[in-house]
Amino acid sequence: MTITREAPLAPVPGAAHAGPPRVALYSHDALGLGHIRRNLALAHALAGSAEAPDILLLTSAPEVVAGDRPDRCDVVALPGVAKSADGTYTSRHLSLDRGHLGRMREGILSAALDAFRPDVLIVDKHPRGLSGELEPALEMLAAHGTRVVLGIRDVLDDPLVTRQEWLADRTRDALARWYHQIWVYGDRRLHDPLALLPIPRHIAQNVVYTGYLAHGRGTSGRRPAQWPYALAAFGGGADGFTVADAFVRSELPHGYDGILLAGPQMPPEQVRDLERIAAQRTDMRVVASVDDAAGLVAGAAALVGMGGYNTVCEAIAARTPMLVIPRVVPRREQLVRASVMSEAGLIDMLLPESLSPEAISAWLRMSTLRADRPTPASVDLDGLRRIPGLVEGLVASRRKDVAHAHL
Repeated sequence: MTITREAPLAPVPGAAHAGPPRVALYSHDALGLGHIRRNLALAHALAGSAEAPDILLLTSAPEVVAGDRPDRCDVVALPGVAKSADGTYTSRHLSLDRGHLGRMREGILSAALDAFRPDVLIVDKHPRGLSGELEPALEMLAAHGTRVVLGIRDVLDDPLVTRQEWLADRTRDALARWYHQIWVYGDRRLHDPLALLPIPRHIAQNVVYTGYLAHGRGTSGRRPAQWPYALAAFGGGADGFTVADAFVRSELPHGYDGILLAGPQMPPEQVRDLERIAAQRTDMRVVASVDDAAGLVAGAAALVGMGGYNTVCEAIAARTPMLVIPRVVPRREQLVRASVMSEAGLIDMLLPESLSPEAISAWLRMSTLRADRPTPASVDLDGLRRIPGLVEGLVASRRKDVAHAHL
């Protein structure tokens, strides 16, 4: 980790508010559902704690929260954005140009956070927000002493690519100006995403490796199938078709059903193609989305997926054997994660160039015959259990500053 000297933040506390602590969580949700699913897992962990706060989720994927919203949690829906193949952002639903869309989102974020006045703001991955949309709100919250945390997953991308992006996005400057802590949702013994990054000194002293957000994800306990089943799941599903197509054509072990969870962001025409193939057999069905993805993973005899953070966490926590076919372009995040976890014996990996129905069939036969299941004893999976204590510490720090400022 590269450390640069920087004076710590000097918040100017605003007035204290009565009642429970207030925590806001932001995710931009331009591609996939990983950001909001992490924040939703945090919200559930906080809602179940002794010092349960009021929680505000700021997201452009409110549909993810609709059937799974914890107590004392509300949602601010941002106009949806979509990331195109060339990396630019466009409106997901509205006929707005990028500038108009950005102004709408920025205004909503600023108004909501100004009215809510959180004790703590947790920002997923992008410290300035999408295209800088959080900057006005961050400046306003700094005047009120809000504690601001950047939460990042276990792997960002190839380390050198990540360093170049942080420099280009002036991430270090944003951290120095507005942030108090970084939480890494992983175990640095497997991979340290901050190893080559320039981190302001006061932040470097306040980096917390929480452990993976794995243990503690609630499930309904309901079994979705009468018989043992193999599952394929791809998060949002926007780019999961190639793996899904291989799975739906694979040969399942005798006595097993197959469930393909396409994901709510898989294009409808691709879902129809998969449904057409599945309809030609009696042991396979396609489901667009479910409220209890973690429960579906926990009940599976074997799981095939692409290696997104949340699905991998759910599989490891449930000790469900998983075959990861990682995305390798345009980002190498899933490849890095799959590589380190495969080396640790937590998952199996199949590179995309080796993907075929036959390869999946062979792995399913092997995994369902194995008596042992992955044992994650050497990996820290308790991030969700630590988050409430971290938030309580930040709330206490802010309120102490507020009290001193008003003596």
